[in-house]
Amino acid sequence: MALAAFAVEAFACTSAIVSGKLTANGRPLLWKNRDTNDQNNRVKRFAAHKGCYEFVALFDARDKRDTAAWIGYNEKGFAIMNTASYNLNNDKVKEMDKEGVVMRMALERCATVDEFEQLLKSIPQPRGVEANFGVIDADGNGAYFETGNYTLVKYDLKDAPDGILMRTNYSYSGRVDDGAGYVREANEKKLLAPHIMRHDFTPAVFTEEVSRTFYHSVLDKDFTNSDTEWVVDQDFIPRRISTATTVIEGVLPGENPLLTTMWMGLGYPPCADIFPVWLWENGVPECLVGKGKDNHSPQCDIVKQRENEVFPIKRGNGKHYVNLQKLYNKQGTGYCQILIPQNMDTYRKGYEELAKRRAKFAAKKK
Repeated sequence: MALAAFAVEAFACTSAIVSGKLTANGRPLLWKNRDTNDQNNRVKRFAAHKGCYEFVALFDARDKRDTAAWIGYNEKGFAIMNTASYNLNNDKVKEMDKEGVVMRMALERCATVDEFEQLLKSIPQPRGVEANFGVIDADGNGAYFETGNYTLVKYDLKDAPDGILMRTNYSYSGRVDDGAGYVREANEKKLLAPHIMRHDFTPAVFTEEVSRTFYHSVLDKDFTNSDTEWVVDQDFIPRRISTATTVIEGVLPGENPLLTTMWMGLGYPPCADIFPVWLWENGVPECLVGKGKDNHSPQCDIVKQRENEVFPIKRGNGKHYVNLQKLYNKQGTGYCQILIPQNMDTYRKGYEELAKRRAKFAAKKK
């Protein structure tokens, strides 16, 4: 099996897979806070073709041939994402960075977690990847596959003691104390602990809370509402290179997989509006789709302008300083303070639409 490479500058990501046992409605969640130098992201839907499933996914704007998918799901309710790992490979393979290619292939071909495992095993070695692939399916299964050029280790969601798996930029099966993302993982564990205890996870926990919170576990301080004006952009979950916060909400076993929802916050997460993305007609908002000669998403461009206000210093090392007052302030005019209530209303309307669709699908079964 040949894999065409689409080179990317891999950086980082923070992610989680949540069992339906921990969610408010019993449906599993797959979350990724994407970090990359490709600041212009877009969403695209693909019709079923030549034996391939219909799917929708996040792509870089510059990838005009739609080569590499970075998170998405298909008509069978199979969903996939990744985080870069930096402690698996120990070789000099030249053709790397094929993670997005593998994920697009999986969306076209895989219906279940097991089928994805078989796909990974079928790829000739060296695979050209170093990643933690996270997946869920319509039967409620979930897993991370820590995948290197010559290695493959599965961590099954059903074996997770707390019903949740998390990964940043190192692999549990890799070299000890190597890789990256240890502080962000500690941040994530701290922020998610109350929800694990209460079993009340929703997509908004990730998009409106975790991806907009400036908690730092080493300092054990949350700068989010601290009245601090400037902080250094180091080891927070939302980062200057964060380009999307995305939660794929699966279905209950037996439900129509088309009820799977991708809740998309495109652009720098603290400044992002949330949109539901579905595989039915008009299910992908036009503002998320790449347009024009640069293939930019109009919504991503809007959020990028907001981000420029949060990172206003361009000279020297200025790009590393966050103006938190643009996100949270005493006047209540920060972007997060304005957007979070609006996004919660989007969730409410989205769930109303899902309830209508669920009733229609149920009626068709009778």
